[in-house]
Amino acid sequence: MKENLLDVLLYLFENTLDEDTDFEPDRERLLAELEDAGFHRADIHRAFDWLEGLANADPARGLKKHSRHSMRVFNQKELFRLSTEARGFLHYLEQIGVLDQENREVAIDRIMALDTDEIDIDEVKWIILMVLFNQPGQEQAYARMEDLVFEEGVDALH
Repeated sequence: MKENLLDVLLYLFENTLDEDTDFEPDRERLLAELEDAGFHRADIHRAFDWLEGLANADPARGLKKHSRHSMRVFNQKELFRLSTEARGFLHYLEQIGVLDQENREVAIDRIMALDTDEIDIDEVKWIILMVLFNQPGQEQAYARMEDLVFEEGVDALH
């Protein structure tokens, strides 16, 4: 289930999103392209809903600015879905300045919107890339995150 939704999202992210254009493609054209690529219609619609949630995300909604030394406490559902490694990675990204508090919350919201039992660290990285891509003014953070995502792949080749 999650693999299909994430596969659709990654396909869209890698093949249709461009840093120089807004994501406002013709839905019907995209639907046909994705079906031609072998994705199921239900997964495609779930991906569209997920992206719509990302586009409508309000990073500051209900979030009070806290000091740099404050710590986020995860609720039971988040603890179940986010492994210790994933939670630690989110914290690490916040500490090195890739994620701010607002974008961390958007990332967690989008991870939880996948509606799956558990998500692994590589999937978290891609979701964070999508979140940062969608947020204006986050070009530097996006570039740093992109380096983190592709850095491991290079090391694996050695």
